[in-house]
Amino acid sequence: MKELPMIENAFICIENDIISDFGEMKSYVNKKNDKVTDVSGKLILPSWCDSHSHVVYAGDRSSEFIDRINGLSYQEIANRGGGILNSAKKLQNTDEELLFNQSMSRVDNLMKLGTGALEIKSGYGLTFDGELKMLRVINKINLKTPMKIKSTFLGAHAIPEIYKKNKSSYLDLIIDKMLPKINDESLADFIDVFCEKGYFDLNDTEIILNAAKKYGLIPKIHVNQFNSFGGIDLAIKYKALSVDHLEVISEKDIESLKKSKTIPVALPGCSFYLGIPYTQARKIISSGLPLALATDFNPGTAPSGNMNFVISLACIKMKMSPEEAINAATINGAYAMGISDNYGSIDIGKKANLIITKEMDSYEKIPYFFGENPVSEVILNGKYYS
Repeated sequence: MKELPMIENAFICIENDIISDFGEMKSYVNKKNDKVTDVSGKLILPSWCDSHSHVVYAGDRSSEFIDRINGLSYQEIANRGGGILNSAKKLQNTDEELLFNQSMSRVDNLMKLGTGALEIKSGYGLTFDGELKMLRVINKINLKTPMKIKSTFLGAHAIPEIYKKNKSSYLDLIIDKMLPKINDESLADFIDVFCEKGYFDLNDTEIILNAAKKYGLIPKIHVNQFNSFGGIDLAIKYKALSVDHLEVISEKDIESLKKSKTIPVALPGCSFYLGIPYTQARKIISSGLPLALATDFNPGTAPSGNMNFVISLACIKMKMSPEEAINAATINGAYAMGISDNYGSIDIGKKANLIITKEMDSYEKIPYFFGENPVSEVILNGKYYS
């Protein structure tokens, strides 16, 4: 992860939506019909691959922002009817078209910030109709944006109020009604569970993952945000593509991950916003594991989808080098979405999803100037967007 190959004075050739060639400028041969764009003084990078987001939501939770400033914890806000259940109530009262328009506006903005691939979760519906509405909106976004979109079913995000004293009935709703319908309409690529104390325990998580297995849904699991109690081992047992959050991680967790193909994903925007510990990147990377970075963009605990800021946080707060952070936000993020064969790096035959920066002489400037947008233009599927 410390290695970030770079070519000075380089060229990239794009044919249709594919990178067909790249190298030093002196070896470029101008073909008769080539359209040439001069990007002197700028950098070209793979577009960001954000493997964990909740970008489809209704309204916002800015009122909870004030509660947080006044010292209320995540759990205290949730106990007062805030948190995920607050978002669920708003989503259930928002029609599908309005939900799509609000969400699509956010996605368009993320594209301008350099994101070229985005995983989007459900989880604010928490009813049969609400979860399906979210997943249909995600699939509609996939049809309308040039970004690569992957869809994750997160019905087990929180326990709805009406099921507080009967969680097993909500699990039955997920397993017996939601999963079959999602499968019938091909609405999701992945399955996720908020495996955490007070939400879904190990037994709940295993019941859901076992049910999802027969539909071919690959796990990507929320684990170790506040507690380490076996969620990573369970995720690995079910061949999870990624385990996400990991603000709390033990030596045993790390040893288990080293024996798996499951990639850890850090979400520093959430740590920044909540004031909780950051994922121990140095400990994870020093053990020989890879690490991916993602935004966790959501209305309650990480209301920003800016991957450039996430890279800055990774360097400043998690002590990752710029090379490590950029790799974590590109090729490793692509792996955490199951798309690294076609996205996440500049390579012949991969999709032409690229960032052209504003004028700068080194990629270290991206995390250094935190909070700024370094992107001049993006190329997605071989076409320019700005």
